[in-house]
Amino acid sequence: MNVLAPSSGIAAAPAHTFADPEARLDALVDLSQRLLAAARARGATQAEVSCSEEAGLNVNVRMGEVETVESTRDRGIAMTVYFGQRKGSASTADLREESLEATVEQACALARYTEDDSAAGLADAALMATDLRDFDTWHPWNIDPDRAIELALACESAGRDFDKRIENSDGASVGTGASLGVYANSHGFVGRERSTQHSLGVALIGGRGDSMQRDGWYTSAMAAEELESAASVGRKAAERTVARLAPRQIATGEYPVLYAAESARSLIGHLLGGISGGALYRRASFLVDSAGTQLFPSWFRIDEQPFLHRGYRSTSYDAEGVATRESALIDAGVLQHYVLSSYSARKLGLQTTGNAGGVHNLQVAANAGDYASLLKQMGRGLVVTELMGQGVNAVTGDYSRGAAGFWVENGELQYPVDGITIAGNLRAMFSAIEAVGTDVDERSHVRTGSILIGRMTVAGESAEE
Repeated sequence: MNVLAPSSGIAAAPAHTFADPEARLDALVDLSQRLLAAARARGATQAEVSCSEEAGLNVNVRMGEVETVESTRDRGIAMTVYFGQRKGSASTADLREESLEATVEQACALARYTEDDSAAGLADAALMATDLRDFDTWHPWNIDPDRAIELALACESAGRDFDKRIENSDGASVGTGASLGVYANSHGFVGRERSTQHSLGVALIGGRGDSMQRDGWYTSAMAAEELESAASVGRKAAERTVARLAPRQIATGEYPVLYAAESARSLIGHLLGGISGGALYRRASFLVDSAGTQLFPSWFRIDEQPFLHRGYRSTSYDAEGVATRESALIDAGVLQHYVLSSYSARKLGLQTTGNAGGVHNLQVAANAGDYASLLKQMGRGLVVTELMGQGVNAVTGDYSRGAAGFWVENGELQYPVDGITIAGNLRAMFSAIEAVGTDVDERSHVRTGSILIGRMTVAGESAEE
């Protein structure tokens, strides 16, 4: 019997959401308990199950015409079993009884034939979350495909009509999705979560021939009423596109570099990659043995805030059921702790930080004003609005990426630039941060304003200024 089949009497819902999410979660909990029992019956000493179900609607238009309308339904069951310290995992999207039985059997068979791993096993039972909270993350959008198409067309039209130099489009899109998830393990822990996310965006092309430039904008939120309007998104995309027309080169040299907020997130991403347990125990990080050391200026701070109202990564427990906690990741410029799961923590002789599956809502503290004030503070230098390529060595921290943005003189934007490369070393870049602005880009679980680095190598034209 398919335990996820909706019961009779439940009202119909749009295809991109769930008629009764609590009933669906109840069914997923029931399924997880059956699978755990089946693993125990086969001799597993520990086991864990993750069950998920997602639904969504995505619409894409381009140049005033509908390109795609896609309704999605996905589900997945992933199971891990332990026989002592031997581990086996298997997954399925097929909920027929024979498929579920085969999934348990496959996971157990794999565990029986793998070697012991001293770090393997569930997180400690004493660390399981007990205070399971609601973060107001469930706001289904009752939008039909016709209305979604109308919004996407309005967004693209607002952008194309903004300036005659915008002659083409890469398209506009509207997306809405709902997800349900249950994690359960043989410690008796059961966690259930539900969330929604909606988006509206457009990418526009200005100019002609070799002088064409592309840019865009999007809005994203858990509740549809918090999205920017279609007209606003279209206009902002157009303004960004037109601003990039007729770019120039700049002379190769060393300059201050201001990462605009949407680009500044990448710097925090490199930090997270360097302090993640997997990279550390493999000694494949430029931040090995860096806990407790000064990485940033003394005023710099990053806080992890897993309990934010409508936070993108708000949760009471991580992917292993471990209770999350508010903590300072960076305090007074000093790295306070790594980002660890129970497995990576055991490999390092440490304890999990409740970050199996990643971090939960990072807030980079500002020490300066808004974007305009950061430009004034920089005076002369480069604003980076787009990064290209993957030129970052995770082991050494050496950094070299293609970039585009704007040249600044006397604290004012002068002209767009592209075809440049910015380079440095991440350790040196972190220590050279001079300011973080209040212009926070809230479209991510990593919340930061623009970040000003005092000096970086910028490769442009060959001549020195």
